[in-house]
Amino acid sequence: MTTITAPSIGATVLGYPRIGRDRELKRALEAYWAGRADHHHLLDVGAQVRQESWKTLREAGLTSIPIATFSHYDQVLDTSVLLGVVPDRFPAPTSDDAERRLQHYFAMARGTDTAQPLEMTKWFDTNYHYLVPEIGPDTTFTLDPTAPLADLTAAGSNGTRPVIVGPWTYLACAKTSAGAPEGFEPLDRLEDLLTTYVELLTTLHGAGAEWVQLDEPALVRDLSPAQAERVAQAYARVSDATQRPAVLVATYFGHPREALAGLAASNIDGIALDLTRGGVTADEVAALPGIAEKALVLGAVDGRNVWRTDLRGALTRLEQWRGVGREIAVSTSCSLLHVPYDVSTETALDPALRSILAFADQKLAEVVALQRALDGGVAASEPAFAEADAALANRSTIPGFVHPDSAGRLAAVSPQDRSRGDREDRAVAQRQRLQLPPLPTTTIGSFPQTSRVRQLRADHRAGRITTRAYTEQLREEVRAVVDLQEDIGLDVLVHGEPERNDMVQYFAEQLQGYAASQHGWVQSYGSRCVRPPILFGDVHRPAPMTVAWTTFAQSLTQRPMKGMLTGPVTMLAWSFVRDDQPRSTTADQVALALRDEVADLEAAGIAIIQVDEPALRETLPLREAEQQTYLNWAVGSFRLATSGVREDTQIHTHLCYSEFGEIIDSIDALGADVTSIEAARSGMELLADVGERGFRGALGPGVYDIHSPRVPATAEIEQLLRAALASLPAEQLWVNPDCGLKTRSYEEVLASLRNLTTAARQLRTTAKG
Repeated sequence: MTTITAPSIGATVLGYPRIGRDRELKRALEAYWAGRADHHHLLDVGAQVRQESWKTLREAGLTSIPIATFSHYDQVLDTSVLLGVVPDRFPAPTSDDAERRLQHYFAMARGTDTAQPLEMTKWFDTNYHYLVPEIGPDTTFTLDPTAPLADLTAAGSNGTRPVIVGPWTYLACAKTSAGAPEGFEPLDRLEDLLTTYVELLTTLHGAGAEWVQLDEPALVRDLSPAQAERVAQAYARVSDATQRPAVLVATYFGHPREALAGLAASNIDGIALDLTRGGVTADEVAALPGIAEKALVLGAVDGRNVWRTDLRGALTRLEQWRGVGREIAVSTSCSLLHVPYDVSTETALDPALRSILAFADQKLAEVVALQRALDGGVAASEPAFAEADAALANRSTIPGFVHPDSAGRLAAVSPQDRSRGDREDRAVAQRQRLQLPPLPTTTIGSFPQTSRVRQLRADHRAGRITTRAYTEQLREEVRAVVDLQEDIGLDVLVHGEPERNDMVQYFAEQLQGYAASQHGWVQSYGSRCVRPPILFGDVHRPAPMTVAWTTFAQSLTQRPMKGMLTGPVTMLAWSFVRDDQPRSTTADQVALALRDEVADLEAAGIAIIQVDEPALRETLPLREAEQQTYLNWAVGSFRLATSGVREDTQIHTHLCYSEFGEIIDSIDALGADVTSIEAARSGMELLADVGERGFRGALGPGVYDIHSPRVPATAEIEQLLRAALASLPAEQLWVNPDCGLKTRSYEEVLASLRNLTTAARQLRTTAKG
C-alpha cells in the first residue's frame, strides 16, 4: 500500500468560471473562428483568464487552488485530448504546432465539411453541454499531458491542485463508437483506461503536483453492487500507484451512496462530498472503515445556485463532521462554473434582492468564512455571519416576493385544467384547419441574431433610439425573415424572434417574480453564454408577452405562423430558482402565466403554438427513485400551460441536447400534438426507442445540427429522413433543424434550409410514387 504525505487542503472550491469576467474568452473564440484573430491572440486571452482566476482564488484566502479547470471549449473534450481518444474521422494534424492542435481540437467540437462533430449532451442535470467521447473495444489510450503540465508550470505546484475528469465518469459519459459489437459498453474499457490514469498521476507527481482532483460526479448515480465493486477496485488500483500525488476524488450533484464504502476503503487521500444535495450525513460516513485517514472536503456552499448561504446553518452541519476524517475542509458543492462571477457589479438589482445573492466571488468569501469559523469559532468570522443573518431575515420583504393572487389561483387548479380531448380527434381537426402536406417543414423558432439586431437592442437599451423606432426596425427584420421562409418553401413559419435576447430571459423580463442580471453570464458550451434570470418570488404575468409580434408576423403570410413560448420546466431549469418552496409549486406558477399567454395567442387567431421544453430531460433527478415524482409534476406543469386550447389549435414542443430515450413515455405524456427533438448528431439514434416504445404524437427529429457551422447536403438530410421513416410513418413525421438558428449565420442557414426543404419534397414525391 502506497503511503502519501498529503498537505492540508483547507478552504477550497472545486472549480471556478472560465469564460472571463467580461466574456473575454467568448470574444476571442469567435474572432478566431471567424478569422478576425489568429491563434496567438486566442492563446494569450486564455492565459490571461487563467492567471486572473488563480489570482482571485489566492486573494480570497483559499488554501488549495484548483488548476487545469480552464478550457477553450469543454473539459470532457479536453479529457479526450488528454487521453488520446480521438475518432478516426479527425486525422491527427501533420505537425504538432499550437495552431494545428487548436484546429484539430475545434474540428471535434464543431465539425468540418467532411466530418460530423462529437455529439453534444447535458452534463448530468445542469445546463452545461459537454462533448461525448466515442469509445470502442479498439480505442487506444495515449497520454498527452500537455495542458495540465502547462498549468502546473504557470501556476506553480505549491498549493495548487490539477483537476481531471475521473476515469469512471469519463467512461460513464461516453458513447459506444460506430462499429462496436453488440453489448459492448465504454465502461468495459475501465481497466485499460486505469493504466493511462496511473501514468498521468506519475507524470504529474514528477512535475511537482502535491494533490490531483479526479472529478467523479457519475458516482452519485445508481450503481449496481457489481459496479460499486468495480469502482472500489479501480480506486484501489489508482491509489496504490507507487509514484503519485495525493488523490482527491470529488463527488458532487448528489450522494455517492453505493461507491462511498469502496472509496473509503481505498488508499486515496481525500473525498469531496456535496452537502447541499442527496442528504449525506456525518454519522453514516463516520461508520465506514478507512474514512478516518481521509481528508473530507465538504461542499457546504451551493455551487449551482445564487442564494446567499445561511452561514450559521451551514456551520451547524459542518460541526457534525468533526473527527470523521483526518481533516475537514470547506468547499463549494461543485465547480463554480455554473454561476456568474460577481454580484457586486449588479447595481441595477434591487439592493434588498442583491443582498441575498452570492455569485462565485461571494461564494469564495463564504467558504473562507466557514473554514475560519470551523477552525477558530464563530468569532473568527462574525462580521460575515452577522451580514448573512441580516440579509436573509429580510428576504420575505423584497418587493415582488409575494403576489396576492398566487396562492388562490394555484389552489383552484383542477385535474381538468391539465387535460385535453382525444388525440385522434385533435389530429383530424388540425389537419382540416392547417391543410399541411406530408413531411411538413418548419424551424424551431429563432433566426440568426445579426450584428445589426444586436446593435439595435443595445441602442434601444441605452436610449439612443426610441421604442417606436426600435419596433419599426425589428418589424422590418420580421418581414425579411417571413419573406425568406416563403422563398425557401417552408410550410410552417416563425417570426424569427429578433426582439428576444434569450429564450428564457425574454419572458423573465416580462413576468413578475423574476429579476434579470446585467453581467451574470454563465457558460453553456464553447463560446455560448447565457444570463440565467433570478426567480426570487411569486410568478405572475401582468400583460401579454408575445401576441403583438406573433400576430404581426401572421399578417404577412397565408401560411401558419407559430407562436413561440418557453415551457415552465425550462423557465426553471435555466434560471436561478428560489429555494424556499417546492419546485413543483414554482413550476405551476409559471405554467399559469403561460396558460394565459396561450389563451391570448389562440384568441388572436394563431393556429400553432410551440411551448419549448428543452430542459425536460436535463433536470431529471440522477437517482431513479426520485425520477417519477419529478416527471409527474413536470408533465403536469406543461399540461397546465397548454391544455386550455381548442382541438384544432396545434400544440408543439421542442426538446434538445439530452438523452431522451429513457423518458420517451413522459415526453409523449406531455400531450403535445407535435414534438421536435435533437437527432442529427446522434444519427437518429432516438428513433429506435420511439419505434420500440411507440409514440402517439407527431415527431420532428432534427435533420440539421445547428451547433456546427457545417451545411448538411440534401443527400445527408434525405438519408436521415429515410432512417426516421423506418421507425415512423410519413404522416407522423415533421422535418426541422435540431434547434433554433440564433447562433448561425444567414449564409449557413439559407443553404441548410434549402437543402432541408428539397430533401422533404423529394421524399414526398417518392412516397406518392
